[in-house]
Amino acid sequence: MSAPRRLLTDEQTQADADRQTAGLAGLALVLLLLVVGLFLVHTLYRNATVEDCLMAGHRDCDRLVVTR
Repeated sequence: MSAPRRLLTDEQTQADADRQTAGLAGLALVLLLLVVGLFLVHTLYRNATVEDCLMAGHRDCDRLVVTR
């Protein structure tokens, strides 16, 4: 024996759809921020590596820019 199914009104169905859309938009925003953050960390790491090379007085730091 299963529980009787409850019929939803149009307003409840629309509210559920709106809630699902808002949840998916929030998830998309979080994923976008994650990708941008990872790109930023990678770029800052690459720049820091080149700066460390230059501060050490090396003259072949341009290979770090080309190879990465």
